[in-house]
Amino acid sequence: MVTFREASVDEASAHSLLAEYFAARAEGFPEDQGQYQTTFPDPANFVPPQGVFLVVEGEDLAGDAADVGCGGIRVLPSDESSVVRYEIKHLWLQPHLRGRGAGRILLAELEARARQFGATELVLDTNVSLEAAGGLYRSSGFEEIEAYNSNPNATTWFRKQLAQLSTAD
Repeated sequence: MVTFREASVDEASAHSLLAEYFAARAEGFPEDQGQYQTTFPDPANFVPPQGVFLVVEGEDLAGDAADVGCGGIRVLPSDESSVVRYEIKHLWLQPHLRGRGAGRILLAELEARARQFGATELVLDTNVSLEAAGGLYRSSGFEEIEAYNSNPNATTWFRKQLAQLSTAD
């Protein structure tokens, strides 16, 4: 079982998880795509309601309580006034947690937080080499779109339109 805690991206445990994430991405980055470019996120982008960064709390390989993953959302400007766009960033779990549903739970939690902030659309970018991530996004209702940013590490971009919640009874 995993739980979540809000953290600043520059908090020691969050920074450590991001460093693990970036190191893993750099190690597995396809050679034909050049060198993976690491950019630690700006903490100001992950402060509610502009965004949030979550640390995933679970168990390490020995079964002890540990921080085992992370992910965040941040608001992005949109060309349309009726669209409130949030971007999912740095969704990552330590390898021993993968394939157990924790990624889907984290993605759902980030979507729920975005909805609470008023999001009408979620976007994200990924790399084609991350097949499991692409599968998770597709099976969670995300559709491929044209590039919305110039992330040099990305090859694939996704969007999920969120239904407006009615306030009328």
